[in-house]
Amino acid sequence: MFSRLAACGFAVILAMPVRAEPAGDLLDALKIDEIVELMRIEGQGYAEEMATDLLPAGESETWRQSVDRLYTPNAMEEVVRAGFLESFGDTDPATLLAYFASEAGQKVVTLEIEARRAMVDPDVESAAREAWRERAGSGDTRLDQLDEFVEANDLLETNVVGALNASFQFYLGLVDGGGLEMTEPEILEEVWMQEEVTRADTLEWLYGYLLLAYRPLSDAELDAYIDISATPEGKAMNRALFAGFNAMYNEISYGLGLAAAQEMLAQDL
Repeated sequence: MFSRLAACGFAVILAMPVRAEPAGDLLDALKIDEIVELMRIEGQGYAEEMATDLLPAGESETWRQSVDRLYTPNAMEEVVRAGFLESFGDTDPATLLAYFASEAGQKVVTLEIEARRAMVDPDVESAAREAWRERAGSGDTRLDQLDEFVEANDLLETNVVGALNASFQFYLGLVDGGGLEMTEPEILEEVWMQEEVTRADTLEWLYGYLLLAYRPLSDAELDAYIDISATPEGKAMNRALFAGFNAMYNEISYGLGLAAAQEMLAQDL
């Protein structure tokens, strides 16, 4: 649910045994379709900025077509679902489904989606980050709860690793597409140099987002969510979500690298 960060097709999902169906119901309760749509919007904005910063002639019609193809919602969701189901495996989703299908669980899911949708606006994101900076180190008990939540779900480290992996895939796409000459060790070195900056940026975004999303929740409501997240099933769900979303981001990132390389070569002609 918290990945910032695009393979498996629908036939793979259809081929899963019947026992996967409750896990699919869990994804429906989490409103994965709405989350993927938000990630599409975020990604298209990122691709627009990338064209301005990276491509000599800026955004072209072929670039826009490539971006639209890579950020196709149905295909994105298929990758997420397949990755989730593979990682979640035989975990019993009953307890999780009971929570997320309940009024309390749906309230949490709705707040998370609304906050993420709001943070598509750069001004809202900036304000959320500033709210975190102002409260960091203040001894605020809500921040203590968020620390516990982040630790229970390993949100910081997993997001950082996912972002670095996606960056590696983008460079790999650039190289494979002929837009850049680098060896894989050189790409790894370049990506690893981004780790400190990526970690600081992710920390600030993550806590700004969580503060915004859970502001309407009482301490008791947030504690209940932390408790369900800390269960073995909750941890399995979070790992599976990251597995699905990271697979999606890696696929998209590699595709963006290929598309950027093609644009560079075409614009050099």
